Amino acid sequence: MGMGWWRYIHAADERPRVTWPLVKRVLRYARPYRTRIILLLVSILITTGLGLLTPLILADLIDNTIPNQDVNRLLLLSLALLAVPLVSGAINVVQRWLNASIGEGVIYDLRVGLFTHLQRLSLRFFTNTKTGELMSRLNNDVVGAQNAVSNTIVNIITTIVQAAITFGVMLTLEWRLTLISVAIFPFFVLVAQRMGKRLRAIAREQMGLNAQMNAMMNETLNVGGALLVKLFGQASDEVRRFDERAVGVRNKGIQQAVIGRQFFVVVGLISALGTALTFGLGGFLVLSGEMTIGTIVALNVYVGQLYGALQALSTAPVDFATSMVSFERVFEVLDLPPDIEEKPDAHALSDRIDTVAFQNVSFRYDAIGGGLLTEVERVGRMDNVATALSGDEVSSNGAEGRSQAREWALKGVSFTARAGELVALVGPSGAGKTTLTYLMPRLYDPTEGRITVNGHDLRDVTLSSLMHHIGMVTQETHLFHDTIRTNLLYAKPDASQDEIELACQAANIHEFISGLPDGYDTVVGERGYRLSGGEKQRIALARVILKDPQVLILDEATSHLDSQSEALIQDALKTVMVGRTSIVIAHRLSTILSADTILVMDRGQIVERGTHSELVTQGGLYAHLYETQFKDEAGIPA
Repeated sequence: MGMGWWRYIHAADERPRVTWPLVKRVLRYARPYRTRIILLLVSILITTGLGLLTPLILADLIDNTIPNQDVNRLLLLSLALLAVPLVSGAINVVQRWLNASIGEGVIYDLRVGLFTHLQRLSLRFFTNTKTGELMSRLNNDVVGAQNAVSNTIVNIITTIVQAAITFGVMLTLEWRLTLISVAIFPFFVLVAQRMGKRLRAIAREQMGLNAQMNAMMNETLNVGGALLVKLFGQASDEVRRFDERAVGVRNKGIQQAVIGRQFFVVVGLISALGTALTFGLGGFLVLSGEMTIGTIVALNVYVGQLYGALQALSTAPVDFATSMVSFERVFEVLDLPPDIEEKPDAHALSDRIDTVAFQNVSFRYDAIGGGLLTEVERVGRMDNVATALSGDEVSSNGAEGRSQAREWALKGVSFTARAGELVALVGPSGAGKTTLTYLMPRLYDPTEGRITVNGHDLRDVTLSSLMHHIGMVTQETHLFHDTIRTNLLYAKPDASQDEIELACQAANIHEFISGLPDGYDTVVGERGYRLSGGEKQRIALARVILKDPQVLILDEATSHLDSQSEALIQDALKTVMVGRTSIVIAHRLSTILSADTILVMDRGQIVERGTHSELVTQGGLYAHLYETQFKDEAGIPA
């Protein structure tokens, strides 16, 4: 009977809706493999036919060959009993290759398609989507979709043909016993439905407990979680919490196994009833001379095959609908429209950037509609919780205790940065500085107004040429779990070793790297955790220097660094910004003093602008920030 009962666990009380457009779209993914699918179906039909030969051979042996003492026929049929599994085995090997190549091919197509599309989605999508949900779509749902093509659809067609052929052969042998055998089948359906409901309830509880256990592992076994546990000495408490969840999973697994075995026992009894009727009623027919013993033996074998095929058909709609759900979840991602799109007639930027201008730019995060995944039920988890805004727009306290919470992240921002100028952004946390810098490389587009480069709206230029001219170093430095060299080459894949070293020398990190045992081939660890904050920032600076952009966007966050690292970074920044148009979220007075223009931001607006001396004498927000944050910096004159 196989594992057919398991399908009922995953079947919802209301079967997922399957539409013809969805089916047609699924079949398009199978189209490149249609030749292999046809060969697979033919091979399955051949093995099905070979499987039907064995009972007929046994019937002939019992009814004719042995009673007639036909030695030649006995030898021939014995060889046939050996040849059938031999040929079937050879075909099964080919069948497995066809099935695997189809399934893995579909997985490849879906995964590459999904990953390619995800690269086109905006930052907003990733700030509003759980990474685990994306991993689920790329792994679990893709595998579920693959099963629909390589297993479910093929199995449904094969089972229909197998049931029809088996039923036809049984009717030709003895139609009365065949009809009696089929009449028992509704008992299978009844038992499967009732037991399925119990198994489904237990499975849902187990999945909920599994989700809780996996969530805990995800939170505590990453680098940050492991560090937190160790720092607070909570290892024993975490073990206790994990034990509680694992015990629940274990108990539900035992309960599920016991009820599953009960199901098999009941199904076995029903099968035994079919066998008893076949031999009992068939025996009367043999005694009355209406049937041979060989026919009873053959029919009994066919009954088992027919029951298996009919049960598979009874669960086929659930199998098919469940597989379609996986495809729907994959298609949902593929159908998400990118927030940031390149116009068909977009033109490339020139080699020189003369001006960057914000013209009455306003932006709000909630004005971007659509483009997100639907909420998915997560047992034991809190859903429908609004995702925090990106950047620095969620801070509740600004200067002098003013709240930065507001509807518009930016409102009416206008300024111009010319070639080679340094524009410093200052203001309380949550004022809109990070959001402003995110608009420049088109991580988001303005809700109102426009941003121009050399007079051209950013939405009219190609994304590749825009990113070629812009280099950005964020406050949260991200490094891949790879070598330092690979992380640097991310900015310029064809850079030579000399270029890499020159960039690192400019960022004051070459000497440190050279002192490592493996030099530039040193693996930095998960998110660069093997390096200090200052070392990561200097590698990030070296990466930008290697890119050699004309416009530099920088979050100059150095407050968490030691004085030596801070000095090295400040010295590197002077080198990096020479000859470039720089827009810097300034945290150091030295940067502010050297700025051509200081933009003071508060609640998403530019409230003051000018040079340091001009702004200090105005006695406004900048003067307050200077008194509270910058004035005490050692060695910096007022």
